[in-house]
Amino acid sequence: MELSTLQELIRATYGTQDRARGVDATFGWFIEEVGELSRAIRREGHDERVVEFTDVLAWLVSLADLCEVDLAAEVVARYGTGCPKCQAAPCVCGVHDPARP
Repeated sequence: MELSTLQELIRATYGTQDRARGVDATFGWFIEEVGELSRAIRREGHDERVVEFTDVLAWLVSLADLCEVDLAAEVVARYGTGCPKCQAAPCVCGVHDPARP
């Protein structure tokens, strides 16, 4: 499934509830899911990680939609040539270097 299709599906499925909840509360739910993902990565098995990764993505897509951000278009615009800093793939500027503070 394309990211744009996922965003449309999430909007059709949850858009009414998301708009009623608003951006701030939706962001709160997103952060809660990120916390659950953190716990799953550190303490849980693969199946629970899959659940939490998918929940985080769904809440991120909901939040982006509420903020009128077309994720598919914006991701391509920012990362379509590789690293947004050096435009290389793989990155040569070291922005994701684990040794970097």
